[in-house]
Amino acid sequence: MHFVIWLALAVVAVLLAARFGAFAGRTPDNLGVHDGKLKPPSRTPNSVSSQADLWPDAPQKDYARIAPLPLAGDAKATIARIAAVIEDLPGARIVERRDDYLYAQFNTALMRYVDDVEFWVDPAAGVVQVRSASRLGSKDFGVNRARVESIRARLAGAGA
Repeated sequence: MHFVIWLALAVVAVLLAARFGAFAGRTPDNLGVHDGKLKPPSRTPNSVSSQADLWPDAPQKDYARIAPLPLAGDAKATIARIAAVIEDLPGARIVERRDDYLYAQFNTALMRYVDDVEFWVDPAAGVVQVRSASRLGSKDFGVNRARVESIRARLAGAGA
């Protein structure tokens, strides 16, 4: 009986800690576009990147590889469409938006983990480069890939 009480208290403590941001992690200080590239894929299987092949030494390059999003119209219109899709997704918050770049954070409902997602209109390639990565944990169980593919599908459904 004591074990059950201690277990219940431990679960409540973890949930309270999550509610107050204990599992949010820190915002990476190297997000954005640098020399035509987004941040490299994570060292563990918890990110996707349409630019994974630009980082040949990335240990999770194959896991992270994902297609860029199509450019529909000009950069500003495409970013506006992406922003509209993201605003409708649960746990999403747009942190930065420019004519050619969008950075959003996604919080999970229960544990409040944060994933950082970036979109950059690459004028040379004529596509939208994307990177989505979990801040904490060594595995994302496909969440980042599913998110990007969901955004891709919603954009296609919206005629983007």
